[in-house]
Amino acid sequence: MRVQSTMSSKLRIGKLVVIGVGLIGGSFAASLKRANIVERVVGVGRTRRNLAAALRAGIIDEIVADAGRAVRDADLVFIGTPVGQTAAVMARIAPHLPPHAVTTDGGSTKQDVIAHARRLLGGHFARFVPAHPIAGAEKSGASAATGELFHGRTVILVPQPGTAPRAVRLVRSAWEQCGAHVTRLGAREHDEIFAAVSHLPHVVAYALVSALARRRNGRELFGVAGAGLRDTVRIAGSSPEMWRDICLANRTALLTWIDRYLTELKIARRAIRRGDGATLGSIFERARASRAKWLLKAKS
Repeated sequence: MRVQSTMSSKLRIGKLVVIGVGLIGGSFAASLKRANIVERVVGVGRTRRNLAAALRAGIIDEIVADAGRAVRDADLVFIGTPVGQTAAVMARIAPHLPPHAVTTDGGSTKQDVIAHARRLLGGHFARFVPAHPIAGAEKSGASAATGELFHGRTVILVPQPGTAPRAVRLVRSAWEQCGAHVTRLGAREHDEIFAAVSHLPHVVAYALVSALARRRNGRELFGVAGAGLRDTVRIAGSSPEMWRDICLANRTALLTWIDRYLTELKIARRAIRRGDGATLGSIFERARASRAKWLLKAKS
């Protein structure tokens, strides 16, 4: 085993395997490399071109086509694939994980991921630490990865009652070495919160762009659009596959928030139809005040 972490010595990871070397997985590897705490990074993924780009950029040191073979002597395994692929990845690596290996992930949903891990990882489940880094961008792939992505950002860990304390300490320490602030949440609470503050905004952004694009004069609409539309739909440039999988994995909580959002839209629509400036102004003022308060708190 080549993982060392004590109060007096810096964390050292012998072999890190990243399955899914995209924005998050690639940035995790790049951050740990930048901190000089990992000896070797092996990348696994579906697209040879993306892995080759990661290799050229120095994000990974080796490409291995088969995830099972890649993890045989791993110390830390990071699953960075879209959540819809998590079960297949876990099924593939479970028979090959060494007894000491710690596995973690970076998925935006946690209840489904934990259920897959409990079912598929067997005895390795005790060394699986569910995680979610609250960081990202509208770009994807290894070319978007950066060693600074997690600086000052929050990472949520969702360890289970049977999770080995050593595994939690290792994953926490790794994220802290990336410059992140680490906290904990329960799986259900996590999914309900992020249905509201992350998954719903992506659905709204994609739906708005789709609605405009479907119009016969869509090209004209986009041609005259300015910063208002651009800022509102920035996240619609994110990976469609990733967000499709997230929405389906967290459908129960997400549908609740879609219904709540539709209720707000209906109230605004009714006020506009009736010429009710007082109600419309109240909605806008409350939203502006809430946004200002949120941003002020985020800066502090």
